[in-house]
Amino acid sequence: MGDVAVGARSGHDGEEHRGRPVEAADPAADSAVTSGSDSGATEDGTAAGEAPRTDGQGPGGAAPRPKKPRSFWKELPILIGIALVLALLIKTFLVQAFSIPSDSMQNTLQQGDRVLVDKLTPWFGSKPERGEVVVFHDPDNWLAGEPTADPNAVQTFLSWIGLMPSAEEKDLIKRVIGVGGDTVSCEGTGPLKVNGHALSESSYVYAGNTPCSQDDQGGQFTVKVPKGYIWVMGDHRQNSRDSRYNQSDAHHGMVPVKDVVGRAVVKAWPINRWDTLPKPDTFDQAGINDKASASAALTVAPQGIALVGVLPVALWRRRKAAAERTR
Repeated sequence: MGDVAVGARSGHDGEEHRGRPVEAADPAADSAVTSGSDSGATEDGTAAGEAPRTDGQGPGGAAPRPKKPRSFWKELPILIGIALVLALLIKTFLVQAFSIPSDSMQNTLQQGDRVLVDKLTPWFGSKPERGEVVVFHDPDNWLAGEPTADPNAVQTFLSWIGLMPSAEEKDLIKRVIGVGGDTVSCEGTGPLKVNGHALSESSYVYAGNTPCSQDDQGGQFTVKVPKGYIWVMGDHRQNSRDSRYNQSDAHHGMVPVKDVVGRAVVKAWPINRWDTLPKPDTFDQAGINDKASASAALTVAPQGIALVGVLPVALWRRRKAAAERTR
């Protein structure tokens, strides 16, 4: 905005000089020494008697010279910094890419596939559901003895910004079979049962595998999943070290919900295998949630009983109050 001359006139002194003769120039003014500019110019470079310009234009009406734009190479570090911050935020709070290191989830996921994991919904209280494919931190040294990757500098940088999974993070990917309150069981070669209901798993269990494994290492089981935990199994049932084979650990093969990173939602790479990872319909069959519904009914029952007991008393008091008002 600059300094604005308040009350500046347009070059004449107004009515007080009308009809008066023009006086001779002051001799002293003729001999005044200037600073090298025209004697009629003021200190700010405008002609004498002329108000300074406030429209942003230079002398003679010329527009001011525009600022020279910053060069691309000077802006590039700023753009890279912004991109890194955004990538770090996305990795931390929204979506992260993970690589499939083994065949335990065939044929749903192949070794070398890249999946995108939703990390946002858990921030809003979303819990793992039956049938979902989830990534979780190693709950109790499940990956003992597995080889550890040795990434180069580029891979380390890409993992830091979330474009590749970190080799230091010991994460696993499996399918959720049971949630808190469920009873999961395997007998013989199957089928796998949840709360007494058999699952139809032909759409995702590896071809040639049986839903249950006949062995004495953990393939035959009946477990009750505690609240705050999930029971997970790989789709390649005869080639997956999952909850079944870790029942001797501190959590008895269960995975704490707090260790779940998020739900795998998309196979993103290679591009010819791009696909979503929906929850199979068999986990929505009628009756599979009966035990959860019964538990909810037991929780609500005492409240219902209290309501039934209080209602007659409330009605009696209202009638008594009405009778007293009519007296």
